[in-house]
Parts: sequence; C-alpha cells; structure tokens
Amino acid sequence: MNMQVQPVIARRSPGPAGEKIITLAALAVGGQGGGVLTNWITDVAEANGYRAQSTSVAGVAQRTGATIYYVEMCRDTGRMPVFSLSPAIGDVDILIASELMEGGRAIMRGFVTPGRTTMIASTHRIPAVSEKVVPGDGRANGAEVIAAMGIAADHVVAFDMETVAKQAGSVISSSLLGALAGSGALPFPRESYEEVIRKSGRGVEASLRAFGAAYDIARGDKPAPDAAAPAAPVVPVLNVPQHLRAKWAELEARVAALPAEVQEMAALGLKKVVDYQDVDYGADYLKMVEQVAVLDAAPFAMSVNAAKYCARSLCYDDLLRVADLKTRASRFARVKGEVVVKDDQVLMVTEYFHPRFEEFTTTMPTGLGRWLQRRKGLEALYARHFDKGRRIRTDSLGGFLMLWVVSSLRPMRRKLLRHEAEMAHVDAWFATVLYVAKTDRALAAEVLANYRLIKGYSDTHTRGLSKFARVMGALDMLRGRPDAADWMRRLRTAALDDVKGEKLDGALATVRSFAA
Repeated sequence: MNMQVQPVIARRSPGPAGEKIITLAALAVGGQGGGVLTNWITDVAEANGYRAQSTSVAGVAQRTGATIYYVEMCRDTGRMPVFSLSPAIGDVDILIASELMEGGRAIMRGFVTPGRTTMIASTHRIPAVSEKVVPGDGRANGAEVIAAMGIAADHVVAFDMETVAKQAGSVISSSLLGALAGSGALPFPRESYEEVIRKSGRGVEASLRAFGAAYDIARGDKPAPDAAAPAAPVVPVLNVPQHLRAKWAELEARVAALPAEVQEMAALGLKKVVDYQDVDYGADYLKMVEQVAVLDAAPFAMSVNAAKYCARSLCYDDLLRVADLKTRASRFARVKGEVVVKDDQVLMVTEYFHPRFEEFTTTMPTGLGRWLQRRKGLEALYARHFDKGRRIRTDSLGGFLMLWVVSSLRPMRRKLLRHEAEMAHVDAWFATVLYVAKTDRALAAEVLANYRLIKGYSDTHTRGLSKFARVMGALDMLRGRPDAADWMRRLRTAALDDVKGEKLDGALATVRSFAA
C-alpha cells in the first residue's frame, strides 16, 4: 500500500550560528544504500567547510530492525568538536526514513520533535517481518503514520522516493539525498550535492536524475508521483499442448455450465489447479465445485467460496511447488525489476531452504516415506547432518538444475506421502461442507472459507492446521443456530488476527459460554 502527501518545504535560516551542531539520523534497511547516503551527506558537509562524523548501528535482522545511520556536523572554526556516536531522544534536527514504517518507528522512538525536526520519508512500503507473520492481513495502517508525521515533525517532506528512483534507473539513496537537498534543512547549495554524486563514479547519470527529480518535488516545483496502483492478480497463462486441448476444452465447457455468478472464480481456480498439477487434477477440482453448486441457490455465495477455496486446498505448498516457483522465468524477471538490474549487470540470486525430516520423508513415495518415518535412527541422523539451512544460488547452473530437478517430480506428486496426507484432510473438510450445506448454506460458505487459515509449509503450515482444527471444532456448538455463520466468521477472523491465537481463545470461550 503506497501512501503519499504533498511535500512541505522546510525553510531554515542560511545556517547555524557559531558552533551549533546539526544532527541527522537516517533509518534504512539492507539494500537501500544507507551507507552510500551517509557518505554523500558527510562529503557534502566537508565540501562546504564543515566538520562531520558518521556512525551506524545495525538492526537485528532484515526488516526487524533498520540500521540507524547518524551524522553530526558543524562549521569548522579551527577547534576540534566533540561529536556523539548515536542519536538521542529529542535531539535530532533531520530524520530521514527510507520507508514509511521506518518513519513511524522513528516517531515512536522519540527521534522526531515538534518545532525542531525536519522529517524526510519515502511513503512506499516494504512489509516488515511482524506484518508478514500475521496469518491474515497484517499490514500496518500507512495513513496513520502519515498523520503522525504531521503532528510530530516541524517540517515534513514525504512522497514515494522509491518510485522516483526507479523511474530514473537508480536506487532510493539518490532520491533521499535529493529530497534532503530540496528540503532546505541543510545550508548547502544544490551544486555541492551534485558534485559529490559525480565524484562517486558509479551510476552517476542515473543518480543525478533521481536526485534532481526528488529535489524538484521537495521544493514544490513538480508534483509527487502518483501512488502505484494495486498489482493485478496473477492469472496463469496456460500453454495447453495439442494432445491435451480436447480435455481442456471439456473443462472449459464444464465451467461455462456453472451458474453465471460462479464462472469467473471457477475459471481462475481451474487455471490455478491445472498450472499446479495437470488437466486431470483440474477435472477433480471442477467435480468439487459442481457438487457444491447443485446444493446452492442464487446469489451462489457458497459456490463462489467453493470455487475459491477448493482450488486453494488442492494447491498446497510442498518442496516441488516451491522449487517450481523459484525456477520460473517470471520470477527472475520480477526480481530483476525489483532490484533495478540493468542490461549490463549480472543478477545473483540466493535461495534459502531448510527442509525438516518430515518434509523430506513426505516428498517420498507413500510406502518409502512411511518406512523412513518409522526409523528413529534415520531421523536422528538427518537432524545431526542435514537439518540445517541451505543456500542455493539459482543464478548458477548447478543451483538452478538442483531445484529444476525437484520441480520436475511434479507428475509423481499424487504418489507421494504428502499428497496422501493432504487429500485425506481435504476429503474430510469437503465432506463436512456437503453435510452442512444441506441445512445451512451460509454456514457451509464459512466452513469453505476456513481453508484460508491453512497456507505455507513447514512451521507455518503446522500452525495453520492447528488453528483450522480449533475453529472447525466449534462447528457442532454452532450448527442449528440462526447466527451460526456469523460466529464461524468471527472465529476465523480472530484466528487470522494474531499469531499466538489469544484472540481465538477468547472467541472460542464466548462460543462455549452460550453453547453450554
């Protein structure tokens, strides 16, 4: 979600009097060029007759704690100043945030002071780990952070500096520097900033374009870029082989025979399932949707949910699926676009894998997988020698082929132990859906939507299964009540709201209280 406000131009006096120290803190995450930005700022200060010192304190890990770059500077009066090594609460003149939520964290930490601090922040979003781990939609509210900036800071320059940089073929450090220069928060001319960029010697022209665009936006001479439109859903493009086109046409005819309200979702689900496995798997999917549609009536909300969540249930994440997605050309193109790789540059991609013993055994044929799981000695051996994270370079031939070979096992998926376990779970859930649908279509629609709780693989998948089981466990207490569907939806929402499940505990306690 991209938020933006019109930049407010900070008007300061030409410079600090005497030996007043100017303090500047910049918060950036890995890959955003925070060190380059800090070096540029230090060089600009020294080029204008200032003494300057920069330090950095690294965060804990990517997106759980940004690196804080800190610069202090003052006029060179011939005496050696004493500079601090880190920012202090209430003592920061300029705060630069390379991403919207980093600006929010800076405010919470007391680095932004009304009547003093000029705040320069990019309004684009990079989801933090704390946002990603939430089972449902864990994104923080960007509008609230924008409002907080206007309250906490003396002056605000906030717009999507990531987009500005990408449009110029550069990285965000260049546009952050341009916004700083255009804000007027430092008493240095534009030319000195541009000269420092030229002396850096790498990507100079692109950096200058990004700098100039951000400078003009910060001064109010040109409008900020429009917020990026939400990405359109990715619809698989299926290249159906000639010998399968007759079967595919039959599936399309079955979709066309469904109620009109269901056809769009069913068509998307069919493409997803066939892309995941094969045409026969698509026929199994449509059979599930058709069974629900027979029990439904206008406006067919239950059938739409069936078209959506039956596809989700059949397309579970396993090692084969992960390997398939990581070796697709579309993924390399997306990564290349995100990191702004030019035609004369080489992209290096490192994938991280940590398959547990359970994932290893369930990727085996059913009989062999069960035999391995019964051998505790083998499990201990696996834990001692193989149960560790592995980094695979998919930009290299060896690393790519390793994952490609794993993905090529897709035709065998139905014979694997993991598939047997997944289908047993899906069959039990779907049988419950059909049973409930005979008496309460609204409740059956919510039971279908409960499959939203199950996603990912490894520990994420295990946690999802646990929450799914707990929510479905309330079905017997709710069935027969006029508000059963509403309560099932509330339970699922509570399960999606937090990782620990405390909200779900409370919601289940409420259901038990009136069910008793």
